[in-house]
Amino acid sequence: MVDVGFVMRGKLRVSQKLVMILSVMLCMMIGWSHEASAAKAESPTGFNYKINYPDNQTDKSLGYFKLNMEPGQEQKLSITFNNPSKEKISVSVKINSAKTNQNGVIEYGVSTLEKDASLKYDLKDLLKGPEKVELAADATKTVEYTVKMPDESFDGVISGGMEIQKENQTGTESNEGGTKIVNKYAYVVGVVLQENDKDVPPELKLNKVGAGQSNYRNAIFVNFSNIMPSYVNDMTTEVKIMKKGSETVLYEKKQTAMRMAPNSFINYPVSMNGEPMSPGNYEADILVTSGERNQTWHWKKEFEITSEEADKFNNRDVGLVQEKGFNWKLVAIIVLGLLLLIIIIVLLIRRKNNKDKKSKSKKGKNKRRSKK
Repeated sequence: MVDVGFVMRGKLRVSQKLVMILSVMLCMMIGWSHEASAAKAESPTGFNYKINYPDNQTDKSLGYFKLNMEPGQEQKLSITFNNPSKEKISVSVKINSAKTNQNGVIEYGVSTLEKDASLKYDLKDLLKGPEKVELAADATKTVEYTVKMPDESFDGVISGGMEIQKENQTGTESNEGGTKIVNKYAYVVGVVLQENDKDVPPELKLNKVGAGQSNYRNAIFVNFSNIMPSYVNDMTTEVKIMKKGSETVLYEKKQTAMRMAPNSFINYPVSMNGEPMSPGNYEADILVTSGERNQTWHWKKEFEITSEEADKFNNRDVGLVQEKGFNWKLVAIIVLGLLLLIIIIVLLIRRKNNKDKKSKSKKGKNKRRSKK
């Protein structure tokens, strides 16, 4: 099963100065309406499209390409685009392999996620076609893409997607607490290729455990891969973090209803609950299960948080920075400095006063002597 559909992309600007790009997967749907036509009102994306299913499509109700193919087979896939507006537009088409984000959600569109080392066949190396489609006003155009299967036969699936987005979108703006968000929209068409229906069980491999940050807050990341060309469905991940040699759980997280794409990794964050990161040696107890196949993976992994890492992440943790408020150490130094300055000034004034008194006393004695 492939989750594809409508995507909203946004730009985030903090205090109107710092501009950050964020991608928010919104309205993820299965079997969403793709039968758009020129008679339809203009969509939020600024265009409409329709998938033209080939004969080797396994199910034409899916809303994405799922094809049975042969080793080395080459064939054409086509999508019909429609521009219902009165102006010429350009539509970008970007092809990507499927990846898994840290929330256990599969992403078929453009993302900053890296490929897993186990990925042998990347969809963007197999599927080629126009990266830009020009559409005149009120125009409809069918565009072809060529998919070429690897010459070597394989079991399992090759999975990815085509992200389709109108170029030069102005987007819609919203303001939330001084933060300006510009939303931009795109469609994602999933593509799944297979040569047979042979069942390939997923296999998970633990890569590493280490300190990091999630949304600018301290966390421990557990990185593991699905190294097989098959999906992991109904996945539950449970992680407990302890000091090395201790059974006391410091941090823990359990998440259900997760999925993993074929030949992808997940960087699973365990929040440190707003606490400062402390250097030392730790151990992670990791349990991952797939309810669909009744599979279980269990790992225990020791890892270290260095002083450099702790200092770096604590200084970047927005929660800790907000809690700190004033720099009390600096305030104490300033107060002590002011007190010391006041004491020095008082002592200097007293010293001057004593000199003045001694001077007046000498003058008085000299006057009395002169009278005598």
